[in-house]
Amino acid sequence: MKRMLIVDDDSHIRNLVMVYAQLEGFQCSEAENADQALELAGRQEFDILILDIMMPGKDGFEALAEIRQCSQVPVIMLTARSEEYDKLLGFGLGADDYVSKPFSPKELMARVNAVLKRTGSEPSQTLKFGDFCIEIGTRTVTAGQNVISLPPKEFDLLVKLAQNEHIVLTRDQLLGSVWGYEYYGDTRTVDTHVKSLREHLGTYRKLIQTVWGVGYKFEYRE
Repeated sequence: MKRMLIVDDDSHIRNLVMVYAQLEGFQCSEAENADQALELAGRQEFDILILDIMMPGKDGFEALAEIRQCSQVPVIMLTARSEEYDKLLGFGLGADDYVSKPFSPKELMARVNAVLKRTGSEPSQTLKFGDFCIEIGTRTVTAGQNVISLPPKEFDLLVKLAQNEHIVLTRDQLLGSVWGYEYYGDTRTVDTHVKSLREHLGTYRKLIQTVWGVGYKFEYRE
């Protein structure tokens, strides 16, 4: 699982980015200022950083300069400042991309995936759990020597759950990620597809677990 560090002094923005990042299969850590971010980055390895510029104490530019002294981890600057000078300064310090507030979380995640692909760190296209394997690129699911054929939405639902192994995803989160918000509120759509997905999975149906009153999670046990 890819690891993301979200650095912003606004907890609402951190939570918003985290929700969408987790739906894309990222394990997220957060920091509310540059000092916390530098401490975390010094102790853990991350695949990408989302770094705000305007923060109390050290700003994002100072944090990026320190990070670049010891790491080439991809960094996307997230800021309300959109002047050309600021962008040029950020790129000059080694930023990989620049997103201005207010922003679309979906666009941010598209930029995250583009940066990871460009830097050769894109998320794995193969999800493997024992002899159960999901090939995202070819949209195939195999269990041992058997191929499990799934309708498109069931495949997308399975991938989203598997990318977030052990994480409970609410029905609304799954609706927004798999179907788009035109289905917002119609949680029966999720329940219907989960039921059908389990039928197609057969003996592997227990991989999809119900968390009553909340949603579903993917849980693999040896």
